Amino acid sequence: MPRQKFYVVWKGRRTGIFPTWEACSAQVLNYPEAEYKAFDSLPAAQAAFRQSYADFKGKPASLGNWRTAATQPIRPSICVDAACDGSPGKVEWQGVDTETGRPVFRRGPYPDGTNNVGEFLGIVHALAWMKRKNLAWPIYSDSENAILWVKAQKCRTKLAQTDKNAELFDLIARAETWLAENAYPNLVLKWETDVWGETPADFGRK
Repeated sequence: MPRQKFYVVWKGRRTGIFPTWEACSAQVLNYPEAEYKAFDSLPAAQAAFRQSYADFKGKPASLGNWRTAATQPIRPSICVDAACDGSPGKVEWQGVDTETGRPVFRRGPYPDGTNNVGEFLGIVHALAWMKRKNLAWPIYSDSENAILWVKAQKCRTKLAQTDKNAELFDLIARAETWLAENAYPNLVLKWETDVWGETPADFGRK
């Protein structure tokens, strides 16, 4: 049996949370600029309804699941994520405040990169950003490879260097140097996607 969905309508003939698509569609179909989205549980829908549609537009429905999980991520904290349109392909990464989803930094796209490289650079960027701010917040990433690379102070990518990605490899070298030369109190933790849904830093392109 398919799992029941709960539909949040922020803008429609009526707003609220609806337990079926039929009830939701009656509020949004042919309604100018309707704002609505499906969620996998009632608590997730309730949490989403307390926020704005802009917080969820174009993003995975599981984005806010962590707010209703029995065990939640540490806050305050920073979440990082990367997106790549191929392997190799254009890669970019960003960091956001876990609680608010507010962007802290965003870099790219850079040509001829990989997702793991972007995840690695995102974590190091977050570490350097918080060191400048004198913050000891933890950092969450959904990439086990990137977390291990950061702990090893080495980007262990098999990506071949080309003329196109020379700038990206320069960033990798600078990140490795930063890790070798700087101590930091921040924990680098795995974002538990199976429990919490997609990370707040997700680019929404899956």
